Amino acid sequence: MPISLSSLVADLPSEATWGPPTTTDALVGGVPYAPYSKGDKLGRMADWTAEGKDRDGRGGRQQYNRNYRDQQVYGAGTSSLFAVQVAEDESSFSVVDNTRTSTKTRGFGRGGGTIFRGRGRGGRDARGGRGNYQNSRVGGRGGQQAYLYDQRGGARGGRGNRRFGWKDYDKPQRNRDSSVNIKPDWTMLEEIDFARLLKLNLETSAGEDIDSYGFLYYYDRSYDKPPVKNTERKLNIVDRAAYNVTTSSDPIIHELAEKDEATIFATDNIVSMLMCSPRSVYSWDLVITKHNNKIYLDKRDGSSLDMVSVNENAADAPLEASEGNKDSINFPGALALEATFINHNFANQVVMESETSKLDMNHENPFYNPSEETEPLASKAYKYRRFDLSLEKDEDPLHLIVRTEIDAVVKNNISGEDQLLTLKALNEFDHKAQGSGGALDWRTKLTSQRGAVVATEMKNNSCKIARWATQAILAGADVMKLGFVSRSSPKMPDKHVILGVVGYDPRKFAEQMNLNLANGWGIVRTIVDMCRNMKDGKYVLVKDPNKPLLRLYEVPLGTFEEDEGETEVDGTEAGGDEE
Repeated sequence: MPISLSSLVADLPSEATWGPPTTTDALVGGVPYAPYSKGDKLGRMADWTAEGKDRDGRGGRQQYNRNYRDQQVYGAGTSSLFAVQVAEDESSFSVVDNTRTSTKTRGFGRGGGTIFRGRGRGGRDARGGRGNYQNSRVGGRGGQQAYLYDQRGGARGGRGNRRFGWKDYDKPQRNRDSSVNIKPDWTMLEEIDFARLLKLNLETSAGEDIDSYGFLYYYDRSYDKPPVKNTERKLNIVDRAAYNVTTSSDPIIHELAEKDEATIFATDNIVSMLMCSPRSVYSWDLVITKHNNKIYLDKRDGSSLDMVSVNENAADAPLEASEGNKDSINFPGALALEATFINHNFANQVVMESETSKLDMNHENPFYNPSEETEPLASKAYKYRRFDLSLEKDEDPLHLIVRTEIDAVVKNNISGEDQLLTLKALNEFDHKAQGSGGALDWRTKLTSQRGAVVATEMKNNSCKIARWATQAILAGADVMKLGFVSRSSPKMPDKHVILGVVGYDPRKFAEQMNLNLANGWGIVRTIVDMCRNMKDGKYVLVKDPNKPLLRLYEVPLGTFEEDEGETEVDGTEAGGDEE
């Protein structure tokens, strides 16, 4: 039956109001009432501009929160009064977002991630794209500085030390092996964190020359010129006798020790490793011998110090076979052998061998015996230099004698004076392979973007290049020549070409790398002070393979002596160029 409009109107209530019945429980004098706290502040009933102010950016949410942080929503103090009771079965429920997000920022920090730190533009924290790691601040150990490289090529420093990057969460922890087997009869005496080492500082003089040995050939300046298009300079095998004698086996060091010229004795290879130890990632070890109040810093035969590492500091360093690397020519050990081979031959190839045009030192090479050697002697000069490590509170002076090495000499273009050179080579194996560290293609970029190539190498080989610069400064060299050597083919690790050579002032180069020599001398003095307070004996300093710390062990006197013959690296004489 249809309902008429008049019947609907008749059914309406006769009262003056309509809607739900009104109760007087929440009314005070006829006005609706809600309890509130005295701390509540009246705000706006409706803010139609809130949406625009909630946007991120300049004048966004942070600006809004700053302007209106004192104006709270009316009745906010009663939130607990009207809280909704959540059912128990919903307490364990959560939503998992498994969508893959990508970020446009590429990380270059160690560990393969971007380092978020400092403040961005507009006073906001640096953002990492759309990931869930925004505005994270984690203090760095020891307050180390780091940088965020963005797409504009800039670098921003800060105080944090949190790293994030592409699939960082899914990256397994690398477990590297120690450079030396820690035996049960070794006693650990000290454990030193890199964060403590970075805080050390000791200003030291430039050093003084005591004596010099060997001779130097002149450098071939034609290698400074870029190669002619479509031509390549091949790296040749140059068989020359080069020696890498440790401190305690050096006859000159023994003579200086008998004359009481110093208290500590070492080689530039060993001292540079100590000074740059906070940059190291791979494990290494030193042998320290204390005898008659004299301290000798040694290395073992076949030690990792004799090898030239490759991309040690890269975000994604070369993998071992056990870590899934199927390319045997790009294992870390194989790359180190290749780089050591390259450095030895490069230093011998870029000099002009001439008996009539060479620079002789005060004495002949102390390690060469012409009656026993079949190969000619390589261009090498050994300078024994003394450095003062004394402090004001020391009663007696503390001196260190270092055997340093010079590789060649060159005439200055203006004054015509002889300048001493060190010759080192960086090598490219495959810029597309795992472990290349995002390196550019040297063949196409070295001439046009040399700065970018060098900057990438400084990042991927921070420890190695810092050691080279330190060795050049210790030796008092005027120029450090860096050669850029690449494989003829990415799959041919035994054939190489020289793409170019660049010269640098070692001291300015160290400044570019943020290499603090005063910090390095502080590290050397700290290690020496530990040994001075101990009894005569033999000690081993080991860099932990997986943690940024050093450990000092006391070992029996006969350690490493019974197996010296087994640990020698084949071809040490010909290929034992120091790092």
